[in-house]
Formats: sequence, C-alpha cells, structure tokens
Amino acid sequence: MPRPTKGPRLGGSAQHERHLLANLATQLIVHESIKTTEARARRLRPYVEKLITKGKRGDLHARRTVLKKVTDKYAVYRLFEELAPQFEGREGGYTRIIKTTPRKGDNAPMAVISLVLEPVARKEVVDDAIATAKKAAQKAVADEDKAAKKAEEKAEKGGKAEKAEYAGAVRLEEGATDAPDDDHLVKGNEDSMKYHVPGSRWYDATVAEVWFASAEEAEAAGFAPAGGAAAQKVEK
Repeated sequence: MPRPTKGPRLGGSAQHERHLLANLATQLIVHESIKTTEARARRLRPYVEKLITKGKRGDLHARRTVLKKVTDKYAVYRLFEELAPQFEGREGGYTRIIKTTPRKGDNAPMAVISLVLEPVARKEVVDDAIATAKKAAQKAVADEDKAAKKAEEKAEKGGKAEKAEYAGAVRLEEGATDAPDDDHLVKGNEDSMKYHVPGSRWYDATVAEVWFASAEEAEAAGFAPAGGAAAQKVEK
C-alpha cells in the first residue's frame, strides 16, 4: 500500500490533495512564481522538483510520467522545452520559498514559492574561486606565523633596543674589563652616562660599555664627568 504523507492532508481526501498539488505545480510552471499558504508551499516544493528532474531527462517516458500528474499540455511543454534547459548544471534546489505577511481574514501564514532560474556558475569558476580563497587564507596564516616568530625572537632578546654608536668610541663585549688598546682608556658607563678617566676615584670599579680616547670625545658623545669635572682631572 502507498504510504501516506506525514502531516495533515491538504484537502478533504487523497484525490483532492493530488489535484490541488497538480494545479499548484501547473501554475508555478506557467508563472514561475505563485503565492500560497506556507503549508502548501512546503508540500509543493518536493512535488514540483521531482517534475523538474524528469523534465531535465527530456525523454518520452519522462514526458508521459509528468503528463499523468500535470494534465495541462502547455505547462508540460514549457517544463520540458523552456524551463529544463535553464536548470542545466543545477543539482537540485530548483525552488525557493520566501515567507510573507499573513493572509487577511484567517491570519494564515503565507509564502511565495518561485523557481530558481538564475544561471549557475561553472564548476571551473567555482573551483578557481575556492582555490584562490584557500591560497589567500594560507598566506594570511603564514604572515601571522612570521609576525609571531619575530615577536618571540624580540621577547627572547629582552626587547632591548639597538645599542647606540658613538663617534671615535670602541664597544667591547658585555662584561669586558680590559681596555681595547692603549689609545682608548676612558671608560663610559651607559647606565649613568658618566665617563671615568684613568686614575680617577671610581675608574677601577667601573665596568665600561664603551671606551673613549679622551674626555673630550666622551663629552661630545653626551657623557658627563663622574663626580664632576674636578674629580676627572687627574694629574699624570
């Protein structure tokens, strides 16, 4: 026995429901869009999409099968000859339902069901768009990874700024205590921005970051005499 459709029947009998769906399908095929109740639109959608699938087949058997349900010859002609070619390339989803304002009088929920006749993008175009989007996403992820690595490297280095360069000065490795040569004996302390000449009070205890050839070069670089100018004037 045929299995009845779930839900309330449209009409008083099964035969009446079949005629109702056939008439709605005929009007939709002829006019491409109709307004009906939301319940009828939802029931009509699978009914008419099966007819469109047969219309895309286009053979004699499919035409006779459709004629058993839709008796209007013009509607069948339009389905097979005019509408079916427009659905080429579309794999299902031949109709759309849009809800609209309720019907005046009984406040029944209404909807507009229409055929989806917009051209379908070719598979090659869609694949190319998807590939382009994937490449863009991968590039964005790679850029984010590079930025994160740079931030990590900067954090590992302590985020310190590049060390300043002073004219005529010599910079040694951090923690070096011996002068680079006999010409650069004036110690410069970047933390205090003070310089110490050989023989001054704090000279031996000072760890120098930079070495100058003279007190004048240290002052030109922005360093001040430690303890004042008098403290850095040492008799040779």
